[in-house]
Amino acid sequence: MHKDSIKTDMENSDQQEEIKRKVVNAIKDVYDPEIPVDVYELGLIYEITVYPVNNVYILMTLTSPNCPAAESIPSEVKTRVSEIEGVNNVEVELTFDPPYSQDMMSEVAKLELGFL
Repeated sequence: MHKDSIKTDMENSDQQEEIKRKVVNAIKDVYDPEIPVDVYELGLIYEITVYPVNNVYILMTLTSPNCPAAESIPSEVKTRVSEIEGVNNVEVELTFDPPYSQDMMSEVAKLELGFL
């Protein structure tokens, strides 16, 4: 492998990690209207992938398939992530497999909600 291509791969990886960090921070501004904890700490985000050219894929769930905010939460996640400078395309996919459980919450969320 040529030294320049290794350097470019490392720069791309660093840039993708930086974008991913910004994506997580943006998602932390999205709250379930019924729970005073952000969707990231609630464990609703299953996957964040940053592809080349800064396209972002997010796989997420909701606390329940019947969640009243089923339309607004994924849409707000997409909007917040789309606002990040340098991000091109954002795809948010909703899944209920595996189903959400309180075990998916971070310690921060459990503490905030009085589970610890």
